[in-house]
Amino acid sequence: MTRIPAAERRAALIDAALRVVSRHGLAQATTRAIVAEAGMSLASFHYAFASRDELVDELITTVVGREQQAVLPDLIPGQTLHEIVEAGLLRYFEHLRSDPEHEQAMLELTQYALRSPERHPLAAAQYAKYIELAARSLELGAEIAGASWTVPVERVARVLVAFTDGLTLTWLVDRDDDAARAVAAAAADALTRMADTR
Repeated sequence: MTRIPAAERRAALIDAALRVVSRHGLAQATTRAIVAEAGMSLASFHYAFASRDELVDELITTVVGREQQAVLPDLIPGQTLHEIVEAGLLRYFEHLRSDPEHEQAMLELTQYALRSPERHPLAAAQYAKYIELAARSLELGAEIAGASWTVPVERVARVLVAFTDGLTLTWLVDRDDDAARAVAAAAADALTRMADTR
């Protein structure tokens, strides 16, 4: 049997864990369920991770990194700041629509981290990364549009993250695409009021 390098084994187990959590929830993501999904033995799991908790910690970190790449906005010269912000929100929404189970898994992993004092820093780091990504996107958007934020960009970024969280939960409950797009438009209105677009 071919030996799989440790890094590849870890990556395969993380992907398998995400699929299990997405389909069945974190409670059902047992070590046995994860290795069965990955097509590996239990010994393979323990070769790659010391425990299920270590895998969950790595899963949270990995998924946040992937989300960052998925939702970076397209910045097109000539667009207004409102158009850039709304397009970014709609891109996020399309990411959500393309794989809703993935977002459900992320919400579940965040709640898991919040319930465990030793894992709370993972949830804090997750949202710090979201805010950092939002701030970077907002700064680039303002630069492209020739606008400037009239309040600290981190505050705008926090509002943007709150809007995306609300959009996510509401859409996961009602699956109303038109309502979600209306939220994106309203969010873009609210956010760009915190900028000088002259």
